[in-house]
Amino acid sequence: MPESLRFMSFVIPDPIPTTLPVSGTGDTFPVRRVYCVGRNYAAHAIEMGHDPDREDPFFFLKCPENIVTADASGEIAFPYPPASNDVHHEIEMIVALKSGGRDIALDDALTHVYGYGAGLDMTRRDLQGQMKKAGRPWEIGKAFDHSAPMTGLVPVSDIGHPDAGAVWLKVNGEVRQQGDLNQMIWKVPEMISYLSGLFELAAGDLIMSGTPSGVGPVVRGDHMEGFVEGIGGFHCKVI
Repeated sequence: MPESLRFMSFVIPDPIPTTLPVSGTGDTFPVRRVYCVGRNYAAHAIEMGHDPDREDPFFFLKCPENIVTADASGEIAFPYPPASNDVHHEIEMIVALKSGGRDIALDDALTHVYGYGAGLDMTRRDLQGQMKKAGRPWEIGKAFDHSAPMTGLVPVSDIGHPDAGAVWLKVNGEVRQQGDLNQMIWKVPEMISYLSGLFELAAGDLIMSGTPSGVGPVVRGDHMEGFVEGIGGFHCKVI
């Protein structure tokens, strides 16, 4: 906290910061921003009706407050959101930054990574589709409450920088999404470098790195199991 704020009197209670647990420790990682890269797997771009040719990446934002983590039982509870009848799962690897800056060189990009996690970019697809047709922002489809279920983070010091490995999601035991980290169109260093030309990145920033093909709807009562090789997995119940 800046010294100028330490003794400031706030007119409302100071919001509790969003944090992610660090696996195997009692430490926590404070979250600053959540950037998401769109259509970063060719097969997913095709299933969404887009050309998979390599173009400049595009990003959208979720809010730190959208993050939900596992409870004491080890399961994540995802409340089915209001105003939608078509909520989709999108499993992703998460990149957590320990430092940042502007115009980060490609060769230096990985030095800014603290660790990695796994999570879901839950999407109100019907509302997102309405916004696309109207040429409006996607927030009501992407940045709703509890739309970012996430695991804890695994530090780089434990696993290095995963650039290949299975990514999959099952719903009620049935495989829905399946891919490999090596299928990402834009790799982690490229995402960091490109994004730093648009925003000043900083410690605490997360990047959700895109999803393989097979996205689809869930309903109340569904059980999702996700896994990213080298990082770990999660169980998430739709309630």
